[in-house]
Amino acid sequence: MNNVVEVASLFELELDLPNDKIASATSRLIGFETRYQRIHRDIRLLADPEEVRAWSKKHHHKELPVCAVVADRYPLVIFAGDVGTGKTVTAEGVCDRLAREARRDAMLFKLSTRVRGTGKVGEMSSLLNEAFEAVVKQAGKSRHAFLIIDEGDSLTSSRETAQSHHEDKVAVNTIIQKVDDLRRHSGRILVFLCTNREAALDPAIVRRAARTEIFERPNDSEREELLRADLNGINLSEHVIRELVRLTGPQNGRPGFTFSDLRSKLLPDALCRAFPTRALTADDLVQAAKEVRPSPIVKNT
Repeated sequence: MNNVVEVASLFELELDLPNDKIASATSRLIGFETRYQRIHRDIRLLADPEEVRAWSKKHHHKELPVCAVVADRYPLVIFAGDVGTGKTVTAEGVCDRLAREARRDAMLFKLSTRVRGTGKVGEMSSLLNEAFEAVVKQAGKSRHAFLIIDEGDSLTSSRETAQSHHEDKVAVNTIIQKVDDLRRHSGRILVFLCTNREAALDPAIVRRAARTEIFERPNDSEREELLRADLNGINLSEHVIRELVRLTGPQNGRPGFTFSDLRSKLLPDALCRAFPTRALTADDLVQAAKEVRPSPIVKNT
């Protein structure tokens, strides 16, 4: 029996960057620009250490020792936060934006859950090795490549827990080794690990992260921005907008709505009340906001 897994099946997504679809999705992502402006310089330090050296020689007339320190960081970024807060789409948007700013072609890979394999001894480690090798091969000697590991806690949970099986421990060791190896590519290959349970990650993974960015559920102003954008063209009063913002916020011990809750639950529910016989009204939206339940908070353990 042939147990070889095709490289294509190791990834949920393989895209050339820049990509217009990702750029379009990013433009609709509330808060992306603010977040990107906050993190992009740090990520640029990871992606292009030569640029740091050029900066040092220009402004200090020599290469400062700190440049080597920065260049030696692990090419790993952790995006942590609750379900539906935009971690994965933000990671995709960051990769696309970096490729555009660098004005060079790049590749984006999103790791598939199929790398967990079927439970055979050594299978998960072997598949992870194949996936990282495929990314390195695509990067070659000059191209940039980005690898997104979604639901990263499923592959990098702490090796110290009682629930950690031998295969899981081996998988964590493999990812650690591969991230370590990527440092020799001088920032051309970056890994973005997205997780709903930061506290469950193995300490060695957390320690290697050059940056950890926390994603919270949207606040009042962010929910208002999303509602105004997605409900543009419907004549809603300011009172209704304020009421929708209030109803979708934290209440009586219940968490506020995530971005995904708003766009995947509340707005479709409201539209279904009117479609296909009449126009969408403020009452539809308010009733949906009262009846639709937000996603529960994922326990960070």
